Amino acid sequence: MRHPILLAACIAGVTAVAGCGEKDANAAVERAFKDVNVVDETNLSDVMLTVADPNEAVSYFARSAKESPDRIDHQRGLASSLVRAKRSTEAVTAWDKVTKMEEATPEDSVQLADALIRSGDWARAETVLNSIPPTHETFARYRLEAMVADSKEQWKRADSFYEIAVGLTTTPAAVMNNWGYSKLTRGDYPEAERLFAEAIRQDNTLFTAKNNLVMARAAQRDYTLPVMPMEQSERAQLLHTMALSAIKRGDVATGKGLLREAIDTHPQHFEAAVRSLRALEAG
Repeated sequence: MRHPILLAACIAGVTAVAGCGEKDANAAVERAFKDVNVVDETNLSDVMLTVADPNEAVSYFARSAKESPDRIDHQRGLASSLVRAKRSTEAVTAWDKVTKMEEATPEDSVQLADALIRSGDWARAETVLNSIPPTHETFARYRLEAMVADSKEQWKRADSFYEIAVGLTTTPAAVMNNWGYSKLTRGDYPEAERLFAEAIRQDNTLFTAKNNLVMARAAQRDYTLPVMPMEQSERAQLLHTMALSAIKRGDVATGKGLLREAIDTHPQHFEAAVRSLRALEAG
């Protein structure tokens, strides 16, 4: 008589254990998928911040920030994406929000200053930079400090900040180009030429620095292209820049010759150079 009762008890026990095991297994699966989702989300966020279309990235982070407004990484992603999309006014608002969050860091204030400069609010950008602790010494911070000093024509201060910024990065080409342009606007053409050449040595794909280098040489009435890597179309564009610089300085005959060379050099029809040459010959 006891066997059915004992059997029932055993079955109940086995069922209970099986139930616990199933629950534990389901919980483990849920945790695993949660971890995978976090990794996937992180990877997607990285993609959105780097290679995705800027406006698509804005939409993605706007949705994420709306769903989880307390997550500072989503708010930062939105702010950064707005900068990439060249929506500077909105970027200022977004970075302003980030800097007021509990987890905000000094670097968030640096990014706010960057957005302010992009939107043309130099005065507030300077105020924000001045509020950052002096112990926060980063390339981004000193690059902006240099730009603000430049805007106020505080040349020694600008040079000091540019020098510090160059020393804080392994890829100084862009900031060297900025520094060179600062020297160019001051009329220090030889130093500008040196900085542009150094920027190109650091990154020989930086066309802006190549174009600026040509302008610095032309300002000294040196109308020869320097030895540097360049594609045929780039060479034509640089000759065009040099021609316009020569004409601006009254060296019209030289400018015409450079325009003809630019037209002959370009692998396709070079409309801008053709128009400039026709205007000169007609005038």
